[in-house]
Amino acid sequence: MTQIDFHTHVGDPLDYACRLARKVYAAGQPLLVLAEPALLRVFDARLWTFSALEFIPHCMADDALCAVTPIVLATQAKPALYGRILLNLGTVVASDFAQFTRVLEVVGSGADELAAARDRYRFYREQGYQPNSYKRGD
Repeated sequence: MTQIDFHTHVGDPLDYACRLARKVYAAGQPLLVLAEPALLRVFDARLWTFSALEFIPHCMADDALCAVTPIVLATQAKPALYGRILLNLGTVVASDFAQFTRVLEVVGSGADELAAARDRYRFYREQGYQPNSYKRGD
């Protein structure tokens, strides 16, 4: 069954997501990052700049190198193509989330973000999953 982890009340969700991506990459696991197109562009830029001494290899899903790149940024979940771990930066439940072994949900501290996260959390529970919740507040 898919392990679902909510990281909530995160002060800077994109920085936090970069750190999660770095951790997954360091563990040698492929990662799919899911979000809306505008947010993906911002996250792409952040991955290039958040750590001056590290490179985190990543590309967009439409890039010719996505099959050999450990971190893929996409607007749709395609677990067969992009690995077993999903980092959801979007506001809705990812389609095919159950085909991933792990789903990471990063949630800021804004009222709208928290409300959308509560809806996703409720959805997962209704589907029989027991999401973990980690209140960060950083």
